[in-house]
Amino acid sequence: MLGLMAARQAGLDDPARLRRAERTRRVLSLELNKDRDVERLHGSGINTLDIEPVEGRYMLSGGSDGVIVLYDLENLSRKPSYTCKALFSVGRSHPDVHKFSVETVQWYPHDTGIFTSSSFDKTLKIWDTNTLQPADIFHFEGTVYSHHMSPVATKHCLIAVGTKSPKVQLCDLKSGSSSHILQGHRQEVLAVSWSPRHEYILATGSADGRVKLWDVRRASGCLSTLDQYNGEKSKASSETANTAHNGRVNGLCYTNDGLHLLTIGTDDRMRLWNSSTGENTLVNYGKVCNESRKGLKFAISCGCNPEFAFVPYGSTIAVYTVFTGELVTMLRGHYSTVNCCVFQPHFQELYSGSKDCNILAWIPAPREPVPDDISEKSLPQQRVNPAYEDAWSSSDDEG
Repeated sequence: MLGLMAARQAGLDDPARLRRAERTRRVLSLELNKDRDVERLHGSGINTLDIEPVEGRYMLSGGSDGVIVLYDLENLSRKPSYTCKALFSVGRSHPDVHKFSVETVQWYPHDTGIFTSSSFDKTLKIWDTNTLQPADIFHFEGTVYSHHMSPVATKHCLIAVGTKSPKVQLCDLKSGSSSHILQGHRQEVLAVSWSPRHEYILATGSADGRVKLWDVRRASGCLSTLDQYNGEKSKASSETANTAHNGRVNGLCYTNDGLHLLTIGTDDRMRLWNSSTGENTLVNYGKVCNESRKGLKFAISCGCNPEFAFVPYGSTIAVYTVFTGELVTMLRGHYSTVNCCVFQPHFQELYSGSKDCNILAWIPAPREPVPDDISEKSLPQQRVNPAYEDAWSSSDDEG
């Protein structure tokens, strides 16, 4: 690290390299923090978490009891040991509380004044954060498994919704209409995710084992159906042709640059796809245990080299390198099945929610201080790039 800082100071290295190196170090040192607690308000399992992207300070959680809680993650006390306090909750006594399990919560990407929630009670609610009242409610015929707003959209305000129906529904925040549908799946849609690179591109995963990419501007809609065999029909039977997984697809997540899509299915497999070509990159993650009968919320790091995927794995969280498939570590701390996790990119922190009703904070381990009595000579020396080494010799040496 000292070598990277010296090279950056001397102008010999790209400043971004130091940032990537430090972010990566912090992610690799994630541990359950004994000094940070998250106030426990949920009386049943936690299904979903979301941290607002504006400040990275406020976190939403949604539980199996229909309750939604908003937390302030900032340490206002400035003490080493503190509890992230709940600012408010939409509890069972609230007149507009969801009747059944909340499956997804999401902040409006550009403003903390609005957040959204969807539930097994067949509704999607748009909330005013300040008044804690629903500004709009969308009703559906079947259970709502997942919804998502585009993080980069400037020309539309569409919320993609996956329900028990095989049709993907698009709800327009501007008009209040939910008449736009995307047809192509054969069973319920368990996961939806907008591309962080192209505002009109949407990925959906279904219980039919298929992952579809859509351009919502097109009349036909579907751009492609991802094929785990990359079109090699000889390997695929007629039943598994054009499927992404040999089981239900219940998790989707784009990399931060939008160039790749990570999918997870109940066939205990995770697959990485080139989002431009739709090609299966064939990265082998091994067995990724997944017994969830509904959506599974996993996360991908941002600004690291390499990037990491944080995947709920029973009562643990498995950390994989995205592009090589290496299992780096297992984060252990929950007592029951982990349903969701969310990455905080500003400080490289991870928060996870479980059936045990707890939200745990995984924080980078602090650096070990270097004792004052250790001389500079005993510290490991960073080798200088040979191109920048001094190749001059003095006349005294030559003599």
